[in-house]
Amino acid sequence: MAVRLSAAERKDDVLEAALIEFAERGLEGTSTEDIARRAGISQPYLFRLFGTKKELFKATVSRCFRETLELFQRAAEGKRGEEALHAIGEAYMEQLETNRTWLRAQMQAYAASDDPEIRAVVRAGYGDLIAYVRRVSEADWPTVWKFFSTGMMLNVLASMHVTDAPEPWMQELLDGCGKDL
Repeated sequence: MAVRLSAAERKDDVLEAALIEFAERGLEGTSTEDIARRAGISQPYLFRLFGTKKELFKATVSRCFRETLELFQRAAEGKRGEEALHAIGEAYMEQLETNRTWLRAQMQAYAASDDPEIRAVVRAGYGDLIAYVRRVSEADWPTVWKFFSTGMMLNVLASMHVTDAPEPWMQELLDGCGKDL
């Protein structure tokens, strides 16, 4: 007997399916048909839940940033200052190594930021990350800037799979990033 999911549970399933599909092909390259199929629902029901593909993308991006913030919060729990900053950095590095979908979804969100509505969601989510890191680390702006710059470098390196037989320059960058976190 099939278990009937609530609308909220179904929305979560659709957002998870959308994350995978959007991470793979981006906003323009992803079809709502593929998302609906992955989520096990009809395409009309997907539109009933989210209205448009762009609204679904925005909800997916927002969720991705919220989950990143939650990762930061779990990592820094009970910590302050530099200890919190290092814990967040280590958790982020581990996430990049273990969840390629999450990384690719982030990159697709940045790439789609030409659209003003999507840009607003990306800015809000990224701004929440910066505000949290600044608050919990009690760091000055140059330290926060360096921390997030290192994170973006890690995004770029992870997207190139640099841990798979890294060349010397890759390893030097990775080692440098690890020192900065």
